[in-house]
Amino acid sequence: MMKLVAALALVGSAAAFAPAQQGRTNTAVSGKFDGELGAQAPLGFFDPLGLLADESQEQFDRLRETEIKHGRVAMLAVAGYLTTAAGIRFPGCEDIPDGFAAFPALYAQGVDGQNVLAQMAAFFAVAEIVNREASWAGVEAEFPGDYRNGAIDYGWDKLSDEDKMKKRAIELNNGRAAQMGILGLMVHEQLGVSILPENVSGL
Repeated sequence: MMKLVAALALVGSAAAFAPAQQGRTNTAVSGKFDGELGAQAPLGFFDPLGLLADESQEQFDRLRETEIKHGRVAMLAVAGYLTTAAGIRFPGCEDIPDGFAAFPALYAQGVDGQNVLAQMAAFFAVAEIVNREASWAGVEAEFPGDYRNGAIDYGWDKLSDEDKMKKRAIELNNGRAAQMGILGLMVHEQLGVSILPENVSGL
């Protein structure tokens, strides 16, 4: 292990003396998407896989919508994970563990637990159907990820364009952070090394 650490340190120190690259790297598409929401410091418009090398606006909008949807799910997942980890349960579910262990525990409870799992699956299906642009009803989304569909507003239309962009940027960044957060929570749980506060002191 020490040899590996030493080798990595040597590689890092050697990189410090390498000549600096000039200009933009190929992780960004120069120009078209540089001013888009989410293209911000320190990475700017980051596209290491070249998914937008052809500068397709349709592809960009599809990927942005996917990113926003995953971010929203991840924010709910982090909130749910931390809530159950804190010991908060619905009545009758006090014995159900948190994390991945909840699923087999619910199934093992018999009909009641399996009904809960079926309700969860039904909710996921309905949420997937509802959370999309209702183009069939003549509703056009204002931006990728806009699922109001003329039914829910909460004062959005009264905001200035500047405030709208600010709030969209906040949601996008919180979603990005939540995706990394829930990934870290799940990976550490599977590794058996929880990173929740009450467990950190014992590491």
